[in-house]
Amino acid sequence: MAIISLTGVMGVRFYNQPKLAVGREAPETILAPTDAELTDMKTTEERRKEALYGVVPVLVPNPLVNEEINQRIETVLAQGDVVRDLARPFPFLDSGTLSTDVQSYLRRIPEWQWNELLAQVEQTTVQPQLNLSTSGSLSTDSGKFSSTQQEGTDQLRWKAFAQLRGYGKRASPQEFAALVTDIDDARKRYAKAYTAFSKQLPSDQTSFYNQSLLDWSDQTWEQTQVGILQVAMEMLSQGIAPGLPTEILQQAVNIQVKTALPTESQDFAAKLLTTALRTNLIEDRDSTRTRAELAAQSVDPVVVTISQGDVIVRQGEKITQREFVMLDHFDKSERGINWKGLLAFAALVSGAVVVVLFVGRRFRPSLRHRDYLLLLLLTLSTPLLVLLKVPSTGLPAVGLLAGSFYGSAVGVTVVGLLSAMIPIGLEIEMIPLLASAAGGLLGSLLAGQLRSREELALLGGAVGLAQGTVYLLLTLTVVGTTASSIWFILLRQVVLQVLEGLAWSVVALGLSPYLEHVFDLITPIRLAELANPNRPLLKRLATEAPGTFQHTMFVATLAEAAAQALGCNVELVRTGTLYHDIGKMHDPLGFIENQMGGPNKHDEINDPWESARIIKKHVSEGLAMARRCRLPKAIQAFIPEHQGKMLIAYFYYQAQQRAKEDSAIAVKEEDFRYDGPSPQSKETGIVMLADSCEAALRSLKDATHEEALQMVNKILRARWQDNQLVDSGLSREDMAKIAEVFVRVWEQVNHKRIAYPKGVFSAR
Repeated sequence: MAIISLTGVMGVRFYNQPKLAVGREAPETILAPTDAELTDMKTTEERRKEALYGVVPVLVPNPLVNEEINQRIETVLAQGDVVRDLARPFPFLDSGTLSTDVQSYLRRIPEWQWNELLAQVEQTTVQPQLNLSTSGSLSTDSGKFSSTQQEGTDQLRWKAFAQLRGYGKRASPQEFAALVTDIDDARKRYAKAYTAFSKQLPSDQTSFYNQSLLDWSDQTWEQTQVGILQVAMEMLSQGIAPGLPTEILQQAVNIQVKTALPTESQDFAAKLLTTALRTNLIEDRDSTRTRAELAAQSVDPVVVTISQGDVIVRQGEKITQREFVMLDHFDKSERGINWKGLLAFAALVSGAVVVVLFVGRRFRPSLRHRDYLLLLLLTLSTPLLVLLKVPSTGLPAVGLLAGSFYGSAVGVTVVGLLSAMIPIGLEIEMIPLLASAAGGLLGSLLAGQLRSREELALLGGAVGLAQGTVYLLLTLTVVGTTASSIWFILLRQVVLQVLEGLAWSVVALGLSPYLEHVFDLITPIRLAELANPNRPLLKRLATEAPGTFQHTMFVATLAEAAAQALGCNVELVRTGTLYHDIGKMHDPLGFIENQMGGPNKHDEINDPWESARIIKKHVSEGLAMARRCRLPKAIQAFIPEHQGKMLIAYFYYQAQQRAKEDSAIAVKEEDFRYDGPSPQSKETGIVMLADSCEAALRSLKDATHEEALQMVNKILRARWQDNQLVDSGLSREDMAKIAEVFVRVWEQVNHKRIAYPKGVFSAR
């Protein structure tokens, strides 16, 4: 049934498959029987998607970035003003007295050179010694002068000597002395300004300036400031795009400064602008979104036209998408059932079914026919959604339900195989399918480990995030990096994927209680809910039969520890134990643990047969209560199987005693045995043994470990020899482990306490 139904639903591609498909070779030359004008929807959709994701983003200047850049430039220029103010005025003398270049030279030469030059001028008969060895060199930011610079310096020294000497000849000694004083003052101001470079300019701005700043005229400096701000404004208005290489930015700056600034300050301006300018364009999301949508809408449908008698495809040529559209329109693509492909797909489905059966037998050997039916229905839901054109596969819900009901191994197997086979038999987009499969695999992997609906709801959120993340990564990988330029359009699809995964998780969460009841499933979550002591049936047990409830709790402690040691279903054992004696509520005083030291009801009855009937009735009554409360059959099984077909020994021997006294009385052993069945699983077998040992262990007070173990082994041996555990799957080795666990738990519960001295709790 599974193979036929899955092949029938998922193999739709093979029902009406064209033999002459895209990529196949044409067996003959095919001509168009009539004129036709056709729309190629597949190619049109592909082109629209390319236009949507390939649109160039709209970039606009960021005012905040522009303001930061302008502030930095203005700060550097303001610091230059501060330094220049210290050296003002310049020129400090009338150019008729000393030329401007000579004044600049005299301000910056070292003190010893100035003294030497002044001495030579005053000794009018001595010619100045202007050679390379004595003229020295002026240290600058760039190091020593080159030979060309040295020659220019020698010429300036000759010129300064000549102008000073000429002025000395035509001026009075007092006027010459005043001239020297003015030069000395200018030199001091210059030295002070030069020192300010390292003190007043920030460390990241010092490198913008060199000594030439002090030599520029006020007009040059003003033109430099205006030009730099103008170039910055123009370049920021045009915009500096993200990722622009530094070399390109430098070239653009150099071109701008050559036309806007004086020659002397061009290097300074280029360095400052290159450093200060940076990317100032940001993406205008709304405009980009509008552009992308318009680009997609503006793609005209791809229309294929052909005239009667024209060749559609020639013999031996591979069929293209355009040619396939025409062949399909004229019913020449030879559509029909692809029996070979359908049979191959059926074989693939058969293999998948075998894999699921193997995994189920390996990891969930207790799976029933109804469980495989539910797995089949869950599996069929996904291809049915695809066939109904629902824009979702439902794989997250399938994974969450299968993993929650049957464990991670079965859930992952079902989702993985289903995700692999769907694109083989059905037309479906791969990226949404893979994203949905990722959510389904995550859900199936973790669902079986959860113990509450709240945890399952949180897992639903994780499933949605996983689906959205995988969709994003796959889209960026397949479409390319251009998709990241309009990420908000892609983000909308990602958010929809996240919400889709979350929605299917909500569907799974809502369906799970109904499926659990209809298919009688026991999940960890349902077992945890049934084990809640606030459940009505357990609250009644604690109120109406408190002794039985305490007995139940100790049995559950023993059984749970043994189940854990043997690798059994611990949750099932604990929950089943809590309900195994609910039938005792039909007559609580009929059981010794509820009599609380009062008279024994069975002494008043004084009829071992009637007493045995009352004792046995707690099984049938317990089953009736369990059915009324709709407990799972796996939990109901603990009620009869924990007693199996054991002998109610006390009343049986009492009846035998009466038979010895009255030969007319016949004692049948079956009247004093439970109706069974004996334990059919390790879990119910463990509870039988725990129930048998509980009273004996409670009666022990000061026994040693060996004495307690000997007593427990005696009880377990009796159950083994009475053939109560034949169908349980428990081995002799398991019995030894169980005995050790029971004694260890008993020791933990009955640990010795410190004896408090008398009077410790007396009132003060």
